[in-house]
Amino acid sequence: MVELGKFLLLVGAVIIILGVVLLFTGKLNLPLGRLPGDFVYRGKNTVVYFPLATSLLLSAILSLIFWLIGRSRH
Repeated sequence: MVELGKFLLLVGAVIIILGVVLLFTGKLNLPLGRLPGDFVYRGKNTVVYFPLATSLLLSAILSLIFWLIGRSRH
């Protein structure tokens, strides 16, 4: 159970850091959410937003971070 507690604390710290980074990306005018692969459909009464490129980029970055963390633990 101790290992699970450590893991949950690590995940919580990563989420907090990610939240702070996302807060500052709005102020730094980084194009997250407005990349060329992000789709926006504007209908008459609806707007559908699908951030495909942003999701892929964040997935690759998080995979790299977790791979580095896992590698450092061995």
